[in-house]
Amino acid sequence: MITFQNNILMNKLFFIFFISFTGIYSQISFEASVSKKKLGINERLKIIFEMNENGDNFVPPDFSGFNIIGGPNQSVSNSWINGKRTFSKKITYFLAPKIKGKINISQAKVEINGELYKTIPIEIEITNAVNSDLSENNPDYIADNNIHLVAEVSDQNPYLNESFTVVYKLYYSDKIGISNVSELDRPKFPDFWSQTLKIPRLEVKQGTYKGSNYLYVTWHKVILYPQKIGKLELAPLTLNISVDIPTNRRDFFGNRIYQQVPKVVTAGKRIINVKKLPEVGMPVEFNGAVGEFDLDVSLSKLELKASESLQAKIKIYGKGNLKLFKLPKLTAPNSLEIYDPERKQSITTDINGMVGSIEDIYTVVPQNRGKFLIPNVSFSFFNPKTEKYITLNSKENFIEVFDSPNENNLNKPNLNIQNNIRYSKDNSFSFIRLNTKLELIDKLKFWKTQIYFLILIIPFLILILYVLFLVIKNKRRDNNSNSKSILAKTLSKKYLSSAKKTIGNKDLFYVALERALHNYLKAKLNIETTDFNKEKIIKLLYEKSIDKESVKEFVQLIKDCEAARYSPLTLVRMNEDFENALKIISSMDKQF
Repeated sequence: MITFQNNILMNKLFFIFFISFTGIYSQISFEASVSKKKLGINERLKIIFEMNENGDNFVPPDFSGFNIIGGPNQSVSNSWINGKRTFSKKITYFLAPKIKGKINISQAKVEINGELYKTIPIEIEITNAVNSDLSENNPDYIADNNIHLVAEVSDQNPYLNESFTVVYKLYYSDKIGISNVSELDRPKFPDFWSQTLKIPRLEVKQGTYKGSNYLYVTWHKVILYPQKIGKLELAPLTLNISVDIPTNRRDFFGNRIYQQVPKVVTAGKRIINVKKLPEVGMPVEFNGAVGEFDLDVSLSKLELKASESLQAKIKIYGKGNLKLFKLPKLTAPNSLEIYDPERKQSITTDINGMVGSIEDIYTVVPQNRGKFLIPNVSFSFFNPKTEKYITLNSKENFIEVFDSPNENNLNKPNLNIQNNIRYSKDNSFSFIRLNTKLELIDKLKFWKTQIYFLILIIPFLILILYVLFLVIKNKRRDNNSNSKSILAKTLSKKYLSSAKKTIGNKDLFYVALERALHNYLKAKLNIETTDFNKEKIIKLLYEKSIDKESVKEFVQLIKDCEAARYSPLTLVRMNEDFENALKIISSMDKQF
C-alpha cells in the first residue's frame, strides 16, 4: 500500500517537472512573418524576423529571387508589466521580386542561449504587375507615377549580325528629387555580341515620355550584334533609387521637408525579332560580313632581287561588324613562300556601331627567279540598307624576281684562306737588343709636373664640391615640398574623377568633391590639412593675388559640400555643384 502511494506521488512530481521543463523552452520563439504571401512583381514585400529572447549570430535567408531594397532594420522592446518581463527583437527587410512564379524564402537562423533556432520557410507567389490602389497623396503612389526607366531600341527587327543600339533612360518629374541611384541587376546579352558605350558623365536633359514633359538621364548605352535568328529577349535593367518626395511640412527656416522613399524601377523585357540573311544571291565566299565596306589590296614592291621580301596587305574598312568575320586569304604560286599574316586593326565604336579598318599583312619571299602572278582577292558582304549582297574584287598583280637565291652564292671568293707565315731561324737580327734602360735627356722641373698641378687644383675642387653639396641639399628640400604639392594635385584630380563617377550618390559625391577641393588648396598653397581654417585660407589666397570673387565662391563651395550631405538634394543640384567646382578651379588656376 505504501509503495503504491509512493509511485503515485513520484508520477505526479515527474508530470509537474515535465510541464515546467517544456514550459521554459516553449517560451523561446523565433518566427518569420511577411506582409503578404501573394503580390505583383511591381510590389514590395516586408518580412519581419522576431524573437522573444535576445539572440546572437543572426543569419538571414539568401532571398533568392528578390532584391533587398531596404534593411536590415532592427528594433528592440524590453518592458516589465506587473513583475512580468516582455522582450521582443525584430529584424525587418524590404524586398522587391525579380521574377514571377512561386519563390521559397528559406530559413533564417539565430543562436539563443547557446541553442540554434530556425524559422519555417515561407512560399511567396509573384504575379503580373498589379494596379496600385494607393491614394494620390501617398509617397509610394507619387514615386510610382513620377519616375520611369525606359529601354529605347534603335531597331527591333535587325538582320543577323546587324548592329542596333539600346539606350536606357531614367525619366523623372521635376516635382521630385532622386539620389543614391545604383544598379541592382544589369542585363546580360548571351545571344548577342555586345559592347557597352562609355558615358563620360551624367547629364540631365529635358524630354517627353508618353506625351508629358520630364527630366531624364541617359544611364546606360550598349551596341548589340545578334548572333541568332528568331525572337530574342533583352533582359531588363533594374535600378534602386532614393526618391525625395516633397511634403506639406516646412522646417524652422521655412524650407520644405522631403520624405525619402526607396524605389525599384525596371525597364522591362524587350523582344527583338532577328531576321535571317537572304539565301538568294548569297556568294560562295560570303563569310558573315554585314554592313558597308571597301576592299584594298596592295604590295610593297613589284620587282625584287633574290633573298628580298615584300609585304602584301589585305585591308577591309567601313562600318559594320568588323570584329565578327574572317578576312579573305592571300594566295600565290608555290615559288612564293607566304608567312602567317600580322593582324592590325583600328576600330572605334559609337552609337552607330563599329567604324574603322582591319587588315592582314603578309610577308612574301620568292624561291626562284621569274615572273609570278598574285591572283585577285574577293570579299563579299551583305548591305542591310539595300538588302543586297555585294562582292568586291581586287586587281591581279605580277611580281618579277631577277635572280635566284641559290645563284647569289656563286662566284664568291673563298674567304677561308690561311696565309703561310715563314719565320727566320738564323741570327740576322741578333744585334737588336730587346731589353733597354732608357732615361730622359731633359728632366722636367717640379712646377711642370702633374703632381704640382694636382696640388694646385685640389682646393678648387673641394670648393666646387661644397657648393654642389649646398645646391643639392636645397634642391632636395624644394623637391620634398614640390613632391607634396604634386601628390596633392594628383589626389585632387583623383577625387574630382571619383566625384564625377558618383554623381547620383549624394554621400559619396560630396565627400569626394570636398576632398578634391582640400587637396587643390594643399597643392597651390603648400599647407597641411591641420592648417585648414577659413580665415587662413582666405588670407593665403589673397596673398597669391586671387580675386575676391573667386575666393568667395571657393570658400562657399566648401561650405556647401559640408552642408549638402545632411540635406535632400537632387541629381540636378549635384551636376551643378560639379560644374561649378570645375569652373572655379579653372578660374583660380589662371590666377596662380
